[in-house]
Order: sequence, then structure tokens, then C-alpha cells
Amino acid sequence: MSDLQISLVVIGALVVGAVYLYNWFQERRFRHRLRQAFGDAHFDVLLRSGVESVHADGRLEPQLEPAPHAAPASREGDDDYPLTPAAAGSGPIAARRTLSVPGTDSVLDYVAEIDADAPIAESVIGELLSRIAACGKPSRAAGFNPENGEWEDLARGAGGRYARLRLALQLVNRAGPINPAQLATFCDAVKGCADRIPAPAVCPETQGALKSARELDVFCADVDVAVGVNIIAEDGGGFSGTKIRALAEAAGFKLEPDGVFHYRDEHRQTLFTLDNHEPAPFLPEQIKSLTTRGITLLLDVPRVADGNGVLERMLEIARSFATALGGRLVDDNRVALSEAGIARIKEQLRSIHAAMEMRGIPAGSARALRLFS
Repeated sequence: MSDLQISLVVIGALVVGAVYLYNWFQERRFRHRLRQAFGDAHFDVLLRSGVESVHADGRLEPQLEPAPHAAPASREGDDDYPLTPAAAGSGPIAARRTLSVPGTDSVLDYVAEIDADAPIAESVIGELLSRIAACGKPSRAAGFNPENGEWEDLARGAGGRYARLRLALQLVNRAGPINPAQLATFCDAVKGCADRIPAPAVCPETQGALKSARELDVFCADVDVAVGVNIIAEDGGGFSGTKIRALAEAAGFKLEPDGVFHYRDEHRQTLFTLDNHEPAPFLPEQIKSLTTRGITLLLDVPRVADGNGVLERMLEIARSFATALGGRLVDDNRVALSEAGIARIKEQLRSIHAAMEMRGIPAGSARALRLFS
């Protein structure tokens, strides 16, 4: 082999390696932006050049077929959702329904109870709340007010008012399912409090709850996706932070302390966000002097009820921004968006929303907002 051939082989290998490293860096940075915008999560990015996307842990997202039609679940309150066979799981979930109080969810929460003969002292309640908070999962505590016959949020300083307590620990969120140690810590806290009173304590069977949590987490991982649309500057140019902010605020975005512009609905729920395509966040004190080569709009699919409607609005804004900034509208591989690609994304959104509806977790519902947080 001649020196020229050897040089060409080496150059080719360097080019391939550079492309691989660039793609790895882009994917890593994109996941970082997602965590900044929506919290820690194992997101899948829908907007790719193909119809598959890669999970952060390396799994390929399966192609979802449209789910069979299901009657819409009630959205009046968490416990009004009907439990389909897929959502009901094993016996412990059904048993926990009898312990349900407003603000808890029979699918998402493990609920324990304490029923004392007299109001519980403040010192005992304070210790209980501290120990539950240390479990590492979202929790809720409620006390029964015999005067009005209602359950009320239990807070520090509420000692001497409640004899009956209900304690709920969320089984799954974007950090993953609850683990045996966390659930054991929770049950120990409840039983320890009851022993001090003394009073009977009821903690439902834990193995079934852990199994249900793992199964629910697997389902959530399959539908936990985000759609990203990028606007890239032409010919190595850049966009000024001042112009980006003016366009964003005119379109209805608000710059928030996380350094990301949020587009919210009338209920203050984020529909999609606008972020810097580069690592630096849009901090209010720095945006006037900031210049970037691109911006990214992100839609958090399971947290938005009208996925395709919101996607249309996001794309409409993205197109107007691209025109105003003189940039190109591309996917995460810097491939120009096509109508065919957008149609594929919409079909995937419909499939994801149908699957969530069948599971009893409608996208954008109170249950979905808790799960995907």
C-alpha cells in the first residue's frame, strides 16, 4: 500500500471518528436540555430522521401501533379514573382504593393509615413527616377533621387536631419506580409513629406494590418522549439574544428562572419550551449580550393533552421564528423538516396518546402530570 493510500485511510478514519463524536455530543447535549426544561427523565426524542429513537439507556423505542378505541377516562379527579385491566395490576392496588383520600391516586400511590383513639401529638406528627420526606419519593399526608367530615392536608403545627391519618407515597415518577428500601423506610416511619401513640397502623402488602411500580415504570418509559424542533443560523451566523427574547415574548413565551422560555396555557401548564441550542441557558442578566447559532423548541408529549394541536402551534411559531431570524428549520440531525416527517411524528403522537388513554393515564391529565415529573 502506497503512502497516499495509507494517508487516505487515516484521513477517512479520522472523519468517521469526528462524525461519531459530534453525534454523541449532540445527543448528550440534547438530553441535558431536556432535563433542564422538564426535569430529570429518561426521554426519547421523537424528531429524528427515521421513525425510531434511542432511549438514554440505549434502548430503541418500539414503533407503536394505534391502540384500539377506548372510552375517555374521567378527568375530574385522580381517583375518578377507571382502572382498566392493564392499569389495575394485582390485588394490592385494588386494596389501596379503600384507603383513598382526596389528592391520592389508587394507581400511583401506596397508602398507609393510622387510626388512633385520640388526637395525635405535634411531636409525633412532626417526626413522621420528616421521616416520610426522607424516603426520596413525592409523598402526601392527610388528617381527618371530624368537625367537617373531610380529609385535610397534614402540615407541621397540626398536632392535637387529628386522630386518623392517611400517608401516601408515590410509586413512580421520572426518577424511576420506588425501590424496596424506600418503601420499607416509609412503612417503618408509619409503624414507628403508631407505636409511639400507641395506635394501630395498616401498611398494605409491599411486594405487589413494588411489582406494580416496576410494570408502570416500563410502560412510562415507552411513552416518555419529547419532540424537538431546531432553528439553525445560516452560514455560520448567529442569533442575538435580544431578538430571540423579543420574538419569544411577542409569541407568548415567558423567560423563567431555569433559563428557558415557557409557553403555557390558561392553567399555567407548560405546553412547550424554547431553549438555547447551545449549552448556555437564557439567563435574564446575560441574554442581552448573548449570541447563539441556534434555538430549540421542545414539546413534552405525555404532559400535554392535545398533542397534535400543540405540535401544530409549536411548528407555526418555529416557522415564523425561522423567517424572522433568517434561519433554517431542522430536526436534531440537522435535516430539513419535511411534511412527510411531520406526518410521521403526528401519527406517533396519536399512537402514544391512544396507548396512554388505554392505560388509564390520559396525556396531560393530573395522573400523567404526576407520573411524568
